[in-house]
Amino acid sequence: MKLYLAVFALLVAAQCHKLFIGDQVLRINAESEEQIQLLKELEDDEGWELDFWTYPVSTDLPVDIHVPSASLHAAKSFLHLHNISFTVMINNVQELLDEEQESMEVNAMQERSVNSFNFGAYHTLDTIYSWMDTLVAAHANLVSKVHIGFSYENRPMYVLKFSTGGNKRPAIWIDAGIHAREWVSTASAVWMANKMATDYGVDPSVTSLLGRMDVYLMVVTNPDGYAYTHTSNRMWRKTRSINAGSVCRGVDPNRNWDAGFGGPGASKNPCSDSYHGPSAQSEIEVKNVVDLVKNHGNFKAFISIHSYSQLLMYPYGYSCNNIPDQAELIKPVVEALTGHMTLASNTHLPLSCVTLAAMVSSCLPIRSSQLHLRPGWVSNIS
Repeated sequence: MKLYLAVFALLVAAQCHKLFIGDQVLRINAESEEQIQLLKELEDDEGWELDFWTYPVSTDLPVDIHVPSASLHAAKSFLHLHNISFTVMINNVQELLDEEQESMEVNAMQERSVNSFNFGAYHTLDTIYSWMDTLVAAHANLVSKVHIGFSYENRPMYVLKFSTGGNKRPAIWIDAGIHAREWVSTASAVWMANKMATDYGVDPSVTSLLGRMDVYLMVVTNPDGYAYTHTSNRMWRKTRSINAGSVCRGVDPNRNWDAGFGGPGASKNPCSDSYHGPSAQSEIEVKNVVDLVKNHGNFKAFISIHSYSQLLMYPYGYSCNNIPDQAELIKPVVEALTGHMTLASNTHLPLSCVTLAAMVSSCLPIRSSQLHLRPGWVSNIS
């Protein structure tokens, strides 16, 4: 009877999980501005349910598109018709997701058997939250877990605060996992949190940084979406809020901020992965972050970790105009990151505390940036 129930539970779980059997990822190389424009029009066409992993912005950069199996023939015919060259980068998306899931299951069993936490693996929300408690207990004089509110589906939202003492000292804000499916950003934040905690008092750059200011690190900024990627749809990107008048759920929390709300790169369509929401800060997850930042009042730098695009973005993402202190802003960041990018392998871009220190080496003006990691993530813990 128990075996029957176990098998039944597995079958139900499989049926609840969205599958991507036969879906492919095409890498497209546009050779002219005309082809770039055609790809932008394709991006706006919602009938084929294309998922642009990178966007058509320049002939120098490839465009990667996740194409559902039902749309493959039409999409490839369109590209052939307009002489747009492409290659099949991923032949079957589901095969990779299955391998990922199997790897997670093996890792979970290994962690249970030796009572450890593997920083080179992906973890569920509950496991990450439990690990946070372990980290805080081991480094109680440096790290605390701050509860900043609840998500739409009533999950607690936590920020790890690294502080050597004092009230409302100058601080750095770092968030990850605002886009639910970008698991590598969350895994990187977990690694970073452990690195700061264990290297304080040992690594001069970490010790110096935390001696001057606090660090607030939000490992999972979109907990509902992140949990949903583990239980139902690995490719889910948004929050899980209900949109009035639409069958489509969720808002892109990264386009729900007040700055540049509803501008370029955001969609008015609730079914779009880039839907900006009915109003700025309509998402409770975004509002919780805004409230903490405003109540603190002394943040000097804001860093948001994303994945896939291999980009370093700085203000302002919704405008092509240079900001007055652009050179001052990006010089220490570029210098710090260039060394790491030169030394990095094809699959891992470490964000070290040296880089963080460089980002805030001059903390008079407020800094902000987004780091988009590489598509894959291979642990290189040392």
